[in-house]
Amino acid sequence: MVNKIFSNISSINAFHSKFLLPELEKRMQEWEATPRIGDILQKLAPFLKMYGEYVKGFDNAMELVKNMTERSPQFKAVVEEIQKQKVCGSLTLQHHMLEPVQRIPRYELLLKDYLRKLPSDSPDWNDAKKSLEIISTAASHSNSAIRKMENLKKLLEIYEMLGEEEDIVNPSNELIKEGQILKLAARNTSAQERYLFLFNNMLLYCVPRFSLVGSKFTVRTRVGIDGMKIVETHNEEYPHTFQVSGKERTLELQASSEQDKEEWIKALQETIDAFHQRHETFRNAIAKDNDIHSEVSTAELGKRAPRWIRDNEVTMCMKCKESFNALTRRRHHCRACGHVVCWKCSDYKAQLEYDGGKLSKVCKDCYQIISGFTDSEEKKRKGILEIESAEVSGNSVVCSFLQYMEKSKPWQKAWCVIPKQDPLVLYMYGAPQVSKHMCLKGPLPSGAGRGLVMLSCMQAIKLFRVWFYTENLI
Repeated sequence: MVNKIFSNISSINAFHSKFLLPELEKRMQEWEATPRIGDILQKLAPFLKMYGEYVKGFDNAMELVKNMTERSPQFKAVVEEIQKQKVCGSLTLQHHMLEPVQRIPRYELLLKDYLRKLPSDSPDWNDAKKSLEIISTAASHSNSAIRKMENLKKLLEIYEMLGEEEDIVNPSNELIKEGQILKLAARNTSAQERYLFLFNNMLLYCVPRFSLVGSKFTVRTRVGIDGMKIVETHNEEYPHTFQVSGKERTLELQASSEQDKEEWIKALQETIDAFHQRHETFRNAIAKDNDIHSEVSTAELGKRAPRWIRDNEVTMCMKCKESFNALTRRRHHCRACGHVVCWKCSDYKAQLEYDGGKLSKVCKDCYQIISGFTDSEEKKRKGILEIESAEVSGNSVVCSFLQYMEKSKPWQKAWCVIPKQDPLVLYMYGAPQVSKHMCLKGPLPSGAGRGLVMLSCMQAIKLFRVWFYTENLI
């Protein structure tokens, strides 16, 4: 085991103590007569290639020390006892193991500095130049090992921050980006503080732990890069937002600034692209359609965690259009498509692949698609139409939430859109994401009351009255 950890360190030590060091010490004594070192380094530089064997086994050696420290209390006790000795300088075993890896880059820097200060007509110029070329080749391998070591140190730090509960200390894992973020809740309008660790193969979605000692974060979700999609969202109430959609979960996040959002989107997208390039299965992970909420497609139902529509964005069931009531009609979320539905439309369960095949609550439409069960199509309610999502909002004269009243019923909130292509029609949605809507032909302006401006619309034999705060909205 000692040979696996220290490799050919004995040969490296013998080379320096018996050859390189004596030659350099002798030359220093004769410097007045022979002011040059290039000839010595050129002669002995080929022997520096023996560092290549040490560097090649460095990762495995570090992994072996880590495993033995975790599994063998005796090995751990011996190492800790040695590290306490004065000769170790209060440094860890891993630090001393890194020293030979750092030696070649130091030789390279020394020679570069020597050549910068050496006159070009010096007799030592050619020998020093050739020595640098040989050493630079060996240094490239050492620099790669140093970067891996620095990354490993960072992984160990994160491992401790997560309470030593997540298995992330692996040479194949590379930290790309980390930082604070806000997560928009689906159940309410609150923004919750979270922390992200982005690696080359996964995203750790963490919750801060307010503790003076021990771990700083708890991992709430691990989202794999494979299958991940990034969508830049636009919301006037929540600026700087974007959506991370993975097989395990979909997250709607809010950055601290526009620059911070762009940096996160760039880092995530570059990580996704690099992941697919490595696996030779590259595909564009940015959602291509114009729906900023990136609804789960029919083919992906049950295979990908959906983005939940927030409760406060919906006033009626997104399936049957029945209005929600605080006493009799609770809001439920379909675990397959993320839509907000009533209890009648959510009285189904289906096995969802992204949730490990567990039976989860879904709406009737998703149940029929996932289970393959077909049912006779229900009669469409009068005045309800089907169109391609609510993308009409992006090409409208005006769109916003409005309050409307039907007969003696209480005031209800609806997402209203007047499209540019048909400005004499008012579309009324339960939410900005709903595809079902009521089409009210009109409009027929009438008198105002209580400081408000009223708009009367006739649909079928029903009269709807919509109230505006200002005449500019008509």
